[in-house]
Amino acid sequence: MIAWDRVTIAYPGAARPAVEGVSLGAARGALTAVVGPNGSGKSTLVRALLRRVPTRAGCVRVEGADVTGLSQRDLATRVAVVVQREEPAFPMRAIEYVALGRAPHAGAWGGDARGAHAVREAAAMAGVEDLLERRTDELSGGEWQRIRLARAIAQECNAIVLDEPTTFLDIAHEMAAFELLAGLARRGRAVLAVSHQLNLVSRFADRVVLLHRGTVAADGTPDEVMRASVLEAVYQWPLVVSRDPAVGAPTLVPLRRPTHHP
Repeated sequence: MIAWDRVTIAYPGAARPAVEGVSLGAARGALTAVVGPNGSGKSTLVRALLRRVPTRAGCVRVEGADVTGLSQRDLATRVAVVVQREEPAFPMRAIEYVALGRAPHAGAWGGDARGAHAVREAAAMAGVEDLLERRTDELSGGEWQRIRLARAIAQECNAIVLDEPTTFLDIAHEMAAFELLAGLARRGRAVLAVSHQLNLVSRFADRVVLLHRGTVAADGTPDEVMRASVLEAVYQWPLVVSRDPAVGAPTLVPLRRPTHHP
């Protein structure tokens, strides 16, 4: 559905490429998670999908088509993207913001027969029905993040990509967000989430891709990637991996480094 094929991206003046020779894919019917330390290249891959940074080598494809050959509307009808930082140019009602997800489906005269229903349906799925009449500048960080997720759902694409979807969310809404993403995948969408939340990823993801210094350090199921020897080498921090007593998923426990007293 979405594929990064041997992608290399370098920012001007940088000592090394942000990503180098990275290949990964997000298949329909699966929740794929991309994880890794700060600066490992996770958000750069999202920017390449959106054509905000050029690739030095390789390409990004959506449904087999190179994104560089797609119009903005074509790309927006194939994949919905929630980026890390985004603010509307001016305050608006939350329902109007969610309705922006319908823009790629509007006809020549602005008609969209499914628009109102899709917006309400997306709001219900994201649990933001009670926020729709609020202004965007009145929302808390967590409320704003959930509204942005509703907009992406309203876009009704076969694929959805989210860069840190649980930013600003409390524990209950973090769980609800990943439950929702897993549900979207079960209903046949390709869902790719860039996340720092390794334990949430371990519980919900079908596939985990671990980046380190712009390359793929590990790629596989949560059991295959969430191993202490792998994670310690990437994150440079002592840790243990145990088992979640509720669902049996691997769980990361960071350790305190020994304190040496004089």
